[in-house]
Amino acid sequence: MMPQEVPTTSVDQVPVDAVLLDVREDDEWEAGHAPQAIHIPLGQLAERVGEVPQDGDVYVVCRMGGRSARATVFLNQNGWDAVNVDGGMQAWHISGLPLVAAEGVVPEVI
Repeated sequence: MMPQEVPTTSVDQVPVDAVLLDVREDDEWEAGHAPQAIHIPLGQLAERVGEVPQDGDVYVVCRMGGRSARATVFLNQNGWDAVNVDGGMQAWHISGLPLVAAEGVVPEVI
């Protein structure tokens, strides 16, 4: 069986109004995340997939791109139009895109 191609884009190609799904763990999310992101850790995605909007492209992000690639394949196999964000939140942060964290915490990507 051929491995499934993972649709991938760079952080600068993610639309401002995109549905952004962050599949990192809770501690990574709390340290810093994109303001508009939806947070569902990869390990919970199968049971919480109904929380992911289905009416357009879903851009999937993790720290570097490995977990989000797996999540992208899963979503695409289950009827979503998902795109992996290459370089993940590290590339997001390096590109100067906005990050938010808990109140009083300086946002960072861990």
